Amino acid sequence: MTENNQMRDVFDAIADPTRRRLIQLLAEAEELPLHELTTQFQMGRTAVSKHLTILKEAGLVLDRKVGRETRFRLNAEPLKEVQDWVGFYRKFWLTNMMRLNQLLEEEEE
Repeated sequence: MTENNQMRDVFDAIADPTRRRLIQLLAEAEELPLHELTTQFQMGRTAVSKHLTILKEAGLVLDRKVGRETRFRLNAEPLKEVQDWVGFYRKFWLTNMMRLNQLLEEEEE
């Protein structure tokens, strides 16, 4: 990406189930080469590589060359944005459920 381009949105990056699975695999391992990641999917190396590129553009995946092999690892820091967003709605629903519970208890009395 050039300096003028914005990074890919983390929500866009995690919207796809394949990319979420890649994140999970990388979270479970310190680092994995492309050929090992590819064995986990029913798609070719090129398709997995495209998904990894999207995750890289969102800052979720880092890579490094080791000889002819590319190894990938998770950078979970951008997921904090998702956690913060979900946390807001967790509070929202908790507050509403508490209000509903209080209303139901008042009706029973």
